[in-house]
Parts: sequence; structure tokens; C-alpha cells
Amino acid sequence: MTGRAPRLLVGLLAACLAGSSAPAGDMVDKRSGTDFMSPENRAMQADDMSNPGMFAVLDGEQLWNRPEGANGRSCAGCHGEAATSMRGVAARYPAFNERSERPIDLAGRIGECRRTRQEASPLPHESPELIALTAYVAHQSRGMPISPPQDERLAPFRDNGRRLYERRIGQLDLSCASCHDARWGERLGGSVMPQGHPTAYPLYRLEWQAVGSLQRRLRNCMIGVRAEAFAFGAPEIVELELYLMERAAGLPLETPGVRP
Repeated sequence: MTGRAPRLLVGLLAACLAGSSAPAGDMVDKRSGTDFMSPENRAMQADDMSNPGMFAVLDGEQLWNRPEGANGRSCAGCHGEAATSMRGVAARYPAFNERSERPIDLAGRIGECRRTRQEASPLPHESPELIALTAYVAHQSRGMPISPPQDERLAPFRDNGRRLYERRIGQLDLSCASCHDARWGERLGGSVMPQGHPTAYPLYRLEWQAVGSLQRRLRNCMIGVRAEAFAFGAPEIVELELYLMERAAGLPLETPGVRP
């Protein structure tokens, strides 16, 4: 671990244990992470010619139209023009999956379509191809409000996601709520802590110099508080996604976002 990382962790612990600026779960002033960025970063996200996340979207468009698998079928072969067929889809994920009888996120649905419709191997988690396809599909819903499905079958999984969000973990004994509910708007390591709404994923993170998923970000946070991170695609991390999208309901999707 570098010398900078321990200082950030100490700062995180001090900031989050110093007190609360708002009750946990109090999102009266619900705001996107974009609102907490510098004017330069907001401008980068707003301009498609400057937003580096658009490269993933363009790659995803090519993959959407490329035949795959044993039957040589493309995504477009079933769904047609993504601008029409995928409009609003990302705003409603994670959703209940009849096959597994539990929630599935957008990337998981793409993987299932590859297996069952294209007869192709699922793309690895966080692979450039899966990120690109997910970004392309999500981009079709940009500007639309997040609208979690009102499906009673999701309730127990969403409740568990909330418990995971509020549970203190790791050697630093912190929860997601410790920062994103209690201390949002305050600074940590020079950056403002946002409210943790997943409005822009997959997004380009300057720290990563790449486009990444919400699951990658959640795993980074778990590692940051010195906890064992859930595996990509684990039931718990999808349930956490499910709760976060419920928490962000009404905010517009921004994919592909840009973050520090």
C-alpha cells in the first residue's frame, strides 16, 4: 500500500466518526454525484466530444450489431434499433429474473441473453466488451428518471441491500451510510463526498483512467474500509445495487458519467 493510501484511510475514519451532518437515510435534498464535481469535470461529462466514456458507448454500438455465438445472432437481430428498444431499460434495473428467481442487473441480463439467445459464452465481469455493451444500452436511457420496478418479489432482496448499505464492515468499522448519508457534502482527500447515487454507470473514473461498473466502485469502497469485497456478480452486491437504485429513484440517468 502506498503512503498516500493510509493517510486517506485515516482521514476517512476521522471524517466519518466525527459526527453526523444529516440523519442516515435523509435524502430530502437528493443530488447526483455530478453536482459535487468541479466545473471542469461537469463540462467533460456534458460534452460528448470530450467525455472519454463515449468511446465505450461507441464500442458497445459495434458489439450490439455484431453476430455472436453458435447461431450467429446479434443483439440487434432480436431487439432492433437500441435507441428505440432499449429506451428506459437501464432505468428499471436491477429487475427480477424469472430464471434465477432473484434480482439481476443489466450486465447480468446481457450475459444471460448471450447464453440463451446467442448461444455464446458470457463476457467476463468488467471486461471491456461487457462494459461497452452495458454502457451502450444504458446510454439509450440518458436523461430518463431512475424508475425501479414495483415488483413485490424484489422486496426481500431490496431490504437486504439496505441492511448491507447500513452495516458497518472492515477494520475501519464503517458502512456506506457512514459517508454517503451522514457526511455527504464534506471533503475527503480533496474530493467532496457525494450521496452515493448510481446515476451514471458505467462511467469513466479519472482515478481508473477507464470506464468501470458500479460493482467495481462498490468493491473499491469495501477494500477502502479494509473489508473483504464481494465477488463480481455475487448475490449481495446485486442486492446492494438494487437498494441503491431505489434510493436514487427519480434522478436522471447520465451514462456515461465522468467522476474524479
